Amino acid sequence: MSVDFDILIVGGGAAGIGAARQVAASGRSVLLLEATSRLGGRAWTSEVAGLFLDLGCGWLHSADRNPWTRIAEASGFVVDRREPAWGTQHRDLGFSRAEQAAARQAFAAWSERLIATLPVSDCAADSLASGCEWNAYLQALSGFISGAGLERISVADYTSYDAASTGCNWRVPAGYGTLIAASLPPTVAFRLSTPAESIDLDAVGVTVATRAGTVRASAAILTVSTAVLAGNGIGLPSALDGWRHAATLLPLGRNEKIFLEIVGNSPFAPETHVLGNPRDARTGAYYIRPFGWPIIECFFGGDGAAMVEEDGPAAGFAYAIDQLASLFGSGVRQSLRPLIASGWSRMTFVGGAYSHALPGHAAARNDLARPFEQRLFFAGEATHRHDFSTAHGAYDSGLRAAKEAIAARAASD
Repeated sequence: MSVDFDILIVGGGAAGIGAARQVAASGRSVLLLEATSRLGGRAWTSEVAGLFLDLGCGWLHSADRNPWTRIAEASGFVVDRREPAWGTQHRDLGFSRAEQAAARQAFAAWSERLIATLPVSDCAADSLASGCEWNAYLQALSGFISGAGLERISVADYTSYDAASTGCNWRVPAGYGTLIAASLPPTVAFRLSTPAESIDLDAVGVTVATRAGTVRASAAILTVSTAVLAGNGIGLPSALDGWRHAATLLPLGRNEKIFLEIVGNSPFAPETHVLGNPRDARTGAYYIRPFGWPIIECFFGGDGAAMVEEDGPAAGFAYAIDQLASLFGSGVRQSLRPLIASGWSRMTFVGGAYSHALPGHAAARNDLARPFEQRLFFAGEATHRHDFSTAHGAYDSGLRAAKEAIAARAASD
C-alpha cells in the first residue's frame, strides 16, 4: 500500500501551521487537515464593523522572544509595542489605590509562598492564606491566567510558565488570528472542514480516515486540543491510551471573550482597563477602546467564563454591562451594544481555552509530547513544558514535532 504524503498534519492551528512550515522547508510532501472551516485554531480574528477582533489569543506574550513577532514583521504586519493597560484600574473606579496595593501584596505573598514553601499537594490553592480578604481576587486572576480555579492548578506547572515568561506583551492590530492563519506557506496542501475520524497504523505508516476519504502518510503529527484528544471524536488505537490519559491530566480551562460596541458619547478613554469587581472570582476584566477603537474587550476566566458558557452570550453581555455601569454610572448603558462573543467551550473541535496541569501532573506535558513508534508525533500548546497556553508555545511544539517526524522519515529512507 503506497502513501499519499510523507507527513500528514492533523489540525490547522498555530502548532499545525508551525509544523507545516518546518516540513515544507525540508522538501518533504505534506498535507494539513483542519476540522473547521478556517485556519488558526484557537487564534481567530473576526472582522466586525471594520474592526479586527481576536476572539482567541490576542497578545504576543513574551513578545521579545516570541517567534510570531519575527514572522509578523517579516510578513509586513505591524506590531504594536505599547505597554498593556493590564493591572491598572482607570481612575481607581471601584478599586481604591489602597485596595489595589493590598491586592497586589496578597498576590505577591501568595506567589512567594508557592516557591518558598511548595505545598506537598502541588495544589496552588493550598498556598492561599486562610481568611485573606483578597482570595477571591487571586481566584479571579487564576481564571484569567489559567482558565480554572487554584484548586485545579499544579504549582510546578504554574511556576514553570511564570519563570519562563519575559513579561513583554505586544499586539498585532490586524489580529493575532489573522497573522497565524496567513502564515501557512502557499506550497502546503490543506483541506478545511475535514475532521479526522480515526487514525490507524499499518505496515506502511499512518492511515487517517475522514468523511472525504482516507489519507495515507509515512508519519502524522497530531496537534488537536487535549479536550479533543481525551474525547471520543477521533478513533485511536488502544496503544495510544497513555496519550489520551495524559490529555485528561491537562484539561482546557474556561476563558471567553465578549465585545461591546461603544456608541455616542461616553466616558470611556482609549487604552484603559478596569476590573469589574476585585472581590468576586467571577468578575470580568475590561480592556477599553484598544487601539482607540469604539469597543470594550471583556475577558472572563474560570467561574466567570463558566457563567458565559452555561447561561449563554446574552447573560455575559448583561453581566458585563452591569459591571461597567456600576463603575462608570448607569448612563453608560445607553452607550453599550453587544457586538460578538466567543464560545470556545462549546466548539466541538476545540472544547475549551488552553491547558493547565492538574495538581501533581505537570509531567503529563512530557508524556503527551512523546512520539509513538516514530510514526505518530504530538504537538500543541499542551505539549510545551513552559510556554503552554500560548500561540508561540504551540508554534514551537509544531516545529519540534516536525523535526522529529522529518528525522524519523530520513532514518527509514
